[in-house]
Amino acid sequence: MTPCNTFPVVVVTGISGSGKSTALKVFEDLGFFCIDGLPSGMASKIAELILKQDSKYRGLALGMDMRQNEFLEGWDVSFNELAEMGITPQIMFLEAKREELVRRYATTRRPHPLESQSLGLEQALEREQKLLEPIRNTAELVLDTTGYSVHDLRRVIQTKWSVIEELGRGMRVHIVTFGFKYGVPSEADLVFDLRFLPNPYFEKELRPLSGMDEAISEYVLGSEVGKKFNERFLDFLTYMLPLYAEEGRYRITIAIGCTGGRHRSVSVAESVLATLLKKRYAVTIEHRHMELG
Repeated sequence: MTPCNTFPVVVVTGISGSGKSTALKVFEDLGFFCIDGLPSGMASKIAELILKQDSKYRGLALGMDMRQNEFLEGWDVSFNELAEMGITPQIMFLEAKREELVRRYATTRRPHPLESQSLGLEQALEREQKLLEPIRNTAELVLDTTGYSVHDLRRVIQTKWSVIEELGRGMRVHIVTFGFKYGVPSEADLVFDLRFLPNPYFEKELRPLSGMDEAISEYVLGSEVGKKFNERFLDFLTYMLPLYAEEGRYRITIAIGCTGGRHRSVSVAESVLATLLKKRYAVTIEHRHMELG
């Protein structure tokens, strides 16, 4: 029997139409045994069946949502049964902006699971969001797929999973860099504006580079203002994050932005990532707009 602590179990859930089926295909490509549309009450039975085998699979990914009857009623029972088996599932919650979900439903022409003669699509989405709020609040990862193509979703999940699979208990920290001209990430808990830092964009030889390059990092963080800011910013974050954790937060998303999301925000975010990893935080990073500049 495969040891529970070395065989990750991921529950992929969220708002209908947000990309759960696509996410499960990514996990399948990563070597997971995947089941979509699983009744929540069957999760422990499936996990037990897979664990009894000398499985060639890397883990188990279960897609659960409002399509199943008694989905919410069976959620807590199922998770308690998994806990008795020594399994702590990791929850990935997918969502998207309301107008994007409406557009997707118009494209696929499929009905929302909560739609009825008395409840239209937008009302069904609103009701679903309220019903799933308690699950969203306990998720290790909340991912807003608005504007994502299939390839974008695949890239983000593949990038994050190498870290996600090693996460234990405690707060998760997700860092998102972005460009203000493309929009602030809607899922951000904290937003920092770095447009006051020296801008490499105005240096012809530096413009094609990104904050991942040493020359950009040196330009931004090697300046007097950049160096002082980065030191104080890291001190602030390392002071603040334990306070959030003490309040029982499961995760926190930190959005760091500059004009285009390519130079300043990326170089500072990479510095934050390195510091938090050294302090053994469960941290992931996403450079959302770096390639758009």
